Amino acid sequence: LEDATYANRRTSPIGVDLGSPTPCPWAPWRLLGPLSALAYWPADKHPLKCRRQAASSRGVAADFWQYFSNAHPPPQFVDGELNICYNAIDRHVESGHADKIAIIYDSPVTNTKQAITYKEVLEQVSKLADVMVKYGVKKGDCVVIYMPMIPQTIYTMLACARIGAIHSLIFGGFASKELSSRIDHAKPKLVVTATFGIEPGRRVEYMPLLERALEMIQHQPEKVLIYSRPHLGTVPLVSGRDLDWDEEIAKAKPHDCVAVRSDHPLYILYTSGTTGVPKGVVRPTGGYAVMLNWTMSGIYGLRPGEVWWAASDLGWVVGHSYVCYAPLLHGNTTVLYEGKPVGTPDAGAYFRVLAEHGVAAFFTAPTAIRAIRQQDPEADLGKQYCLTRFRTLFLAGERCDVETLEWSKKVFKVPVLDHWWQTETGSAITASCIGLGNSTTPPPGQAGKSVPGYNVMVLDDNKQPVKAKTLGNIVVKLPLPPGAFSGLWKNQETFKELYFQKFPGYYDTMDAGCMDEDGYLYVMSRIDDVINVAGHRISAGAIEESVLSHGAVADCAVVGQEDALKGLVPLALCVLRNGIKIEEEKVLEEIVKRVRESIGPVAAFRKAVFVKQIPKTRSGKIPRSALSALVSGKPYQITPTIEDPGVFKHVEEVLKKQK
Repeated sequence: LEDATYANRRTSPIGVDLGSPTPCPWAPWRLLGPLSALAYWPADKHPLKCRRQAASSRGVAADFWQYFSNAHPPPQFVDGELNICYNAIDRHVESGHADKIAIIYDSPVTNTKQAITYKEVLEQVSKLADVMVKYGVKKGDCVVIYMPMIPQTIYTMLACARIGAIHSLIFGGFASKELSSRIDHAKPKLVVTATFGIEPGRRVEYMPLLERALEMIQHQPEKVLIYSRPHLGTVPLVSGRDLDWDEEIAKAKPHDCVAVRSDHPLYILYTSGTTGVPKGVVRPTGGYAVMLNWTMSGIYGLRPGEVWWAASDLGWVVGHSYVCYAPLLHGNTTVLYEGKPVGTPDAGAYFRVLAEHGVAAFFTAPTAIRAIRQQDPEADLGKQYCLTRFRTLFLAGERCDVETLEWSKKVFKVPVLDHWWQTETGSAITASCIGLGNSTTPPPGQAGKSVPGYNVMVLDDNKQPVKAKTLGNIVVKLPLPPGAFSGLWKNQETFKELYFQKFPGYYDTMDAGCMDEDGYLYVMSRIDDVINVAGHRISAGAIEESVLSHGAVADCAVVGQEDALKGLVPLALCVLRNGIKIEEEKVLEEIVKRVRESIGPVAAFRKAVFVKQIPKTRSGKIPRSALSALVSGKPYQITPTIEDPGVFKHVEEVLKKQK
């Protein structure tokens, strides 16, 4: 940390001015070495001349701390310019890798497999960019993308980035009401959609959902570009509004990249929620590109050219970062999977993809692993596949219990590493960084150590650091590093109040957990998931871990149930493993004993309900607030990101039978 101010200007290896890095009193970036060595733009093709004004002359260093008090992120790579699409696609083609595979599209729901080269991606993206420009989309305009897990969705994201348009990707199949609120808030010039998506056992028609959404809104997009999925017909086009994808691409010519400032918004990603102003996370381009490029080697240990698979919907932040941008920036092959861990066709699906495509590193959510384990407890379906190229399994999206972690190690026979991050950060906050030589056998239950650039701390409600292994509020000391969000779209007051007001000088993650003496972080639950039992703060995640340690339990969700004496008491919703022959009363007796031994009688845990399935979001998160209201007999609201809303009805019926 020889240069604690980190104010010296840097250039990329090809001599392009990246602008001034952020001055930072705590300079973890020094640990990263070539983090900023991403080719922002080829010197002989740079369309705009970089200004070389010193950072200090703009008052960056002198007024640095004002950004903390104002909850405004400090500038990064001042005056630097780039195009992330160029870095993700063009530069690989120009450097002789045109015929390398960029995307492997694997769709068991349509029985389709396709290997797409960097050259082919460039052709599609550059022509799609031309279509957008033809119909009036320009730098700074918003484009809403409402599409399934198909290559055309990635093409659309990259085409927006190519011309400096801001994309807002919304889950294909999202309900009309939620879709309308996001369109009205983003005010896109163009909406890009597909005719339908496919879920196991059903086809989801997108156009009726989009039409109903457009009927609800005040802001109408000028055009709607429709991709008709093959072999299943087209939809009628609205004259003067709708455009046919194939027809427009056939007439288009390749369009060059447009340079944007490093702080130019790349995308708006709306997080879950059904009330108030939509919360759209804004991602600045420059820092995001730099961070993602580094993480592929620094965290995940990948070399360019290797196959990477993040089993996430593109609508989640994991899909944005690690299905689309990061692997392509780093020159990897990314697997785009249109399927599920089970049911497409069975619990061996993930093993098939890993083996067939030679995946080196894989990223999924613990809930996917639990689903596989529930249906195939001994992983018999997976044993038929040879995973010789598979090196590491990464878990994130929710807390991983030790039982699931150990089962994964036994079945996949590779290091299994949990790590923790949020939509707002865009990449990991804590992890076991393989590229930095971190241990691949960290203590069970942890989510890694602070990634370079993050100073993670645990504070009590009085803003004081807590002792090691003491539950508290997880915060990040400011400033946030490159790659983190720069605000909420058209909602900066909420940005300040929600993330920076409770703990001044820190970013409030709104997660609860503890840190051990070695700096490993244990993320237990969201702050609002801590159950207050007669004045004692009990982590729902800690109880879940004890319950899941029982061999008969495949999945579990613990929520607070109202109690006249204690205020709240924990109640566990449990899913038993397939083939288990044991009485539910016996399982309840044994898990109560386990919780008492691991947490103590203070947890007051005595109740469990056995269900066939637990409601979860598409990313595997437990909707605890809704479930807590349900088990307490109160009205509850189902958020639009729930995978299968019908599961709530199932839980409700089981509860009624037990009364």
